[in-house]
Amino acid sequence: MFSDLAKKTAAAVLGAALLISPFAATQAADFKLRAVANSNENDEDYDGLVVFKDFVESRSNGKIEVELFIGTQLCANGTECMQALEDGSVDIYISTSGGTANMYPYVQVLDLPYILRDDRVAETVFTGDFTREMRKSILADSENKVRLMTIGNTGGWRNFANTKRVVKTPEDMKGLKIRTVVADLPQELVKALGASPTPIPWPELFTSFQTGVVEGSKNGITDIMGMKFPDAGLKNVTLDGHAYMGALWFMGQESFMKMDEGLRMVVVDGFNALQQATFASPKRKSIQAYSDFVKGGGNLYVPTPEDKAKFAAAATPVYDWFGKNIKDGQKWLDLLKAEAKKAEEAIAMDYADIK
Repeated sequence: MFSDLAKKTAAAVLGAALLISPFAATQAADFKLRAVANSNENDEDYDGLVVFKDFVESRSNGKIEVELFIGTQLCANGTECMQALEDGSVDIYISTSGGTANMYPYVQVLDLPYILRDDRVAETVFTGDFTREMRKSILADSENKVRLMTIGNTGGWRNFANTKRVVKTPEDMKGLKIRTVVADLPQELVKALGASPTPIPWPELFTSFQTGVVEGSKNGITDIMGMKFPDAGLKNVTLDGHAYMGALWFMGQESFMKMDEGLRMVVVDGFNALQQATFASPKRKSIQAYSDFVKGGGNLYVPTPEDKAKFAAAATPVYDWFGKNIKDGQKWLDLLKAEAKKAEEAIAMDYADIK
């Protein structure tokens, strides 16, 4: 027979095991969600998914299990992963606007420059009517197969960086070969500023900096440091903050609707928790990233308000292009501007008591 001490020890071990795996003693999950992020475990997308997995599994009391596939195990790129989402072989997928622009061109509205003033404005916009309206459009355009769950962040803000010189005004951009994704809007922006857009696959970018195939990019600081681009000569960053690095989190509508209403609410709340995690993660990571960049000999330039106004003025042709070339482009441009203005006005009310 066990002694009292042995019984207490066994109980303690069992209790510890349950804390480590809270659903180990429950029945198998009713639903298994396969979540894909074509990134790595140092990325904000992974941080968000860890929060989502913990939230959904615990709040559903183990009825929902979330499997994380980080990298290209299930699908390799935006088109392939979105097809897998529609087919049901993937349940959750995260993409930048560039990754899904070929299917839903209007998502490029997220890349329109100099509309969202700062993090607080962007976060207010993406927790409101703008995201709900885009959800409706994507559901309709996917024939009710793809549901936009939330818009988070994946890397902070896009800033111009290059290997050649400190860029202070749009005139300093002239002639630079700037890497872009294979999407129209970022290429139009680079052209509007007088530089040459050069689409280069992400894995080839380090070598492209070394060889001079491209001389600059438009990335967040965590991506720049994570990929060790300064070692390839990328030493100049201009903090113009031209675009918030929005992350579109999708879920297959069929997978979502298979659940009862209570579990769907858990999933919605889980994506809200994920969104908040991805809002916070780049802020923390960028502190060390900027410090490391400067310590390594990098040059940071913060544009004056006058400088930034020049960048915004030079970028005006991009708005015209978007309105004319993207279906319902003017609608999305006007909506983003209107929601940004509402956010700015709401934030301004918080300043009333300090005057």
